[in-house]
Amino acid sequence: MPATALQGSLLIVVAPSGAGKTSLVRHLLGARNGLRLSVSYTTRAPRPGERDGIDYRFVSADEFEQRRGRGEFLEWAFVHGNHYATSRDWIAEQMAAGVDIVLEIDWQGAAQVRRLFPDAVSVFIAPPSLEVLRERLTSRGQDAPEVIEKRLRAARSELEHAGECQYVIINQEFALACQALVGIADAARCRFGQQQCRHPDLFAELGMTRAPG
Repeated sequence: MPATALQGSLLIVVAPSGAGKTSLVRHLLGARNGLRLSVSYTTRAPRPGERDGIDYRFVSADEFEQRRGRGEFLEWAFVHGNHYATSRDWIAEQMAAGVDIVLEIDWQGAAQVRRLFPDAVSVFIAPPSLEVLRERLTSRGQDAPEVIEKRLRAARSELEHAGECQYVIINQEFALACQALVGIADAARCRFGQQQCRHPDLFAELGMTRAPG
């Protein structure tokens, strides 16, 4: 899947569990047209209110392995005891059509995507403190105390990979974090290469070419 053949862009959003990634991405998608969220495959059970094909594509472990064996996934990772993956064909189809894609994935998957798409823009969402992260995980009411402790241990490891992203947003005030994420998405879509792909005739007419080097 050569990136040069694809006109759309990739925005990767990475965060430890409880940092507010899903809420921020949901706001971004509502604030800007032309962005589409990649719906990940997962082997975990649906949480209350989650819909198959909307929030995730829920599959069995056997089906996940079969799809992975057929090369259907762009990236995959094992997170908190469950498998997650991104559809290779769907990403290729959307980007070839010039659609900008948001990937809400973990740091392992982000590293795989960046190797294939070095022009992808990646953002790390960080909590203002580990104590606040604990409070957020607890207030969700979804996990037992031992699971929360496991997620906090994983968060410490995930935070070590924040430096692999170009941008970091500290999600202390949600409104400000939303503004920051929307601003990054806007800037990514205005990069020279993306604009040239969308408006090739105009760029040719105006004689606008990328500077050498």
